[in-house]
Amino acid sequence: MSVHKRKHGKNPWFYQFNLPGSSRERRARITGSGFVTKHAAIDAEAIRRIEEQQKREMKKAGACVVAAVPKTLAMLMEEFFAQHVNKKLAPKTVERYHEQAAYLHPELLAMPLAEITPLHLDREWRRLQESGGHHRRTKASRPLSAKTVRNIAGIVSSAFAKAVKWGLVKTNPVSASEPPVPKKRKGIGLSVAQSDMLIAAASGPWCISLFLEMALGLAARRGEVLALRWTDIVAGRAVIARSLSQANGKLEFKETKTGEPRVIKIPEATLTKLEQHRERQDEFRSQFGSDYRGDLDLIFANPDGSPLKPDSISATVSVLFKRLKIPKPKGASLHLLRHTMASQMLDGGVPLPVVSQRLGHSSVRVTADVYSHAIHGQDDEAVRRWEEYSSGTGRPSRKTGRRTCNESRWGIARASTCQQGACKL
Repeated sequence: MSVHKRKHGKNPWFYQFNLPGSSRERRARITGSGFVTKHAAIDAEAIRRIEEQQKREMKKAGACVVAAVPKTLAMLMEEFFAQHVNKKLAPKTVERYHEQAAYLHPELLAMPLAEITPLHLDREWRRLQESGGHHRRTKASRPLSAKTVRNIAGIVSSAFAKAVKWGLVKTNPVSASEPPVPKKRKGIGLSVAQSDMLIAAASGPWCISLFLEMALGLAARRGEVLALRWTDIVAGRAVIARSLSQANGKLEFKETKTGEPRVIKIPEATLTKLEQHRERQDEFRSQFGSDYRGDLDLIFANPDGSPLKPDSISATVSVLFKRLKIPKPKGASLHLLRHTMASQMLDGGVPLPVVSQRLGHSSVRVTADVYSHAIHGQDDEAVRRWEEYSSGTGRPSRKTGRRTCNESRWGIARASTCQQGACKL
């Protein structure tokens, strides 16, 4: 019997079965859990068996041109991943797509493409948002965030867009559905005191303290800092031209998110610490001898010169935030350092295009959307300057050779209102 019941839990029923061809040495087992009744588990198992059978049929067809075309959503997703996602997207993106697509309900996946309507999809978006996820330990159902559900809807929409191009369906039903709209995120940041506390209390890899200071000073992404080489430091500036990615347990150096390199000034205090860091690294180089990975030339690396794992670094920093109990609300991550630098620069009056270029955003609009709160925070300064101008205290005098009494902000004299006759058009 492939349907079983656990002794404890609100949703005790689950199913499991082995795929054809499984053996003791190489067992391929499919499991589904979280069902209230036995019949629900039996129905879900039947749908899953059909889905796995369809996958096997498509795999047998391979890349054959005359292979059967997808008829169900499950078959479309399989074809979409094989033809587009797995071949054209970055490994980390592929991993994330697979994780998010796995949340789709088997009943929806088993539906014929032509029968799927926006109503079916709206029901699925609501289910996902209410109970689409599960807790890692208990496996009990939990809600998914609006952002995650919208990302899942985006994957399904992309698959249907391909289906339209392939002539499998006439329209994309996702475009007429209404996935949840996530709340606009704000790029909040730490205070100067909190940043100093975080760097001073850093523990973990031998270079974690300087790594955090570098990540804060450059406002760069995690992978960009981890991919930095000593040859990327030129005249006190860092040339960010690549990133270190971790997907499916594998590390890979790739281009930056926008594909464009950028040159960023390194704070003077950090430059001094970099020199000390290099001396320490040279000691490791001597200890490991020929086993040292000098060919990688990494600034931040394990003692033997091999790359640090991005996910491990993020986990270390998250634990550090939790231990220090900063900031509030909880759930801070390494990416918060990037937001910290960006918010402080904007709050200090650094022009938006300059901040956008330093962050490596694809456009100034992206920066403005994420950090609108910091930009709006400059209103007080704008009003102060306007009041000074309006009252005359902030206007340049004629003695200094600058604008005269009624010269406008844009350098255009207003002769019609000038009382001294000095303004001429």
